[in-house]
Amino acid sequence: MNTHIFSIVTFIYLAGMVVYIGYLAFRSKWVSRVASLILLGGWLLQSFAIALRWYESYQMGIGHAPMSNLYESLVFFSWTIILIYLIIEYKYHLSILGAFVTPFAAMGMAYASISPQVNEKIQPLVPALQSNWLISHVVTCFLGYAAFAVSCGVSITYILKKKQEEKGKKTGLLASFPSSDVLDDLIYKTIAVGFPLLSIGIITGAAWANYAWGTYWSWDPKETWSLITWFIYAAFLQRGVKAAMLSIFGFVAVLFTYLGVNLLLSGLHSYGAG
Repeated sequence: MNTHIFSIVTFIYLAGMVVYIGYLAFRSKWVSRVASLILLGGWLLQSFAIALRWYESYQMGIGHAPMSNLYESLVFFSWTIILIYLIIEYKYHLSILGAFVTPFAAMGMAYASISPQVNEKIQPLVPALQSNWLISHVVTCFLGYAAFAVSCGVSITYILKKKQEEKGKKTGLLASFPSSDVLDDLIYKTIAVGFPLLSIGIITGAAWANYAWGTYWSWDPKETWSLITWFIYAAFLQRGVKAAMLSIFGFVAVLFTYLGVNLLLSGLHSYGAG
């Protein structure tokens, strides 16, 4: 049942993405409200489906949080992206960002639904995952990843807006975007949220690794790329265009750490590809 609901959520997020893109063209408050309601409805339905999958795992006698394989992590990643975006939209009233952020969640859900590499079945935990560190590690990492995803979307918006301001244009589609100063500040704030979460995720991951494999650090590909990603964001001392480019580059590193390592490289974290 939960997988059918997730499929519905995928279409809801895609619909929300289309409406947000429509908002870029029409700049109507009514359109932005519809987009927000679609996204909120999809997120609430996804929250229910995650809880249902958790319940169904106990009904099957497996009983674990739905965060153990690639399918579940894609679903949870999309859920965290929408959560953080909705908070930012509510606080800053920047519906314009929806067109640049919601595609990450929509594509994540679509990939989880249609990719032959993704197994949607509820599976027993492998021994390495049978730990109380599972939830703390996964939640902190993916909340950090989600903050970086939002930062990447904001960075794309910032670069487009900055170029328009430098050209002195005050008309056209980009004229309705928030000022580059507002966007620059939001890039900084989202990374300021994501970086400590990623740090906590790496620390809890090291503790988990010691529990599972008897060593805090083994230079597994996932661990190595997590550290590379951490250093990229640790270097975030710039503001302006350089910061925006670093944010985009950092999120590319996040995606490779999360998906690229699982699908292209083998290591202790290879179970995540199932």
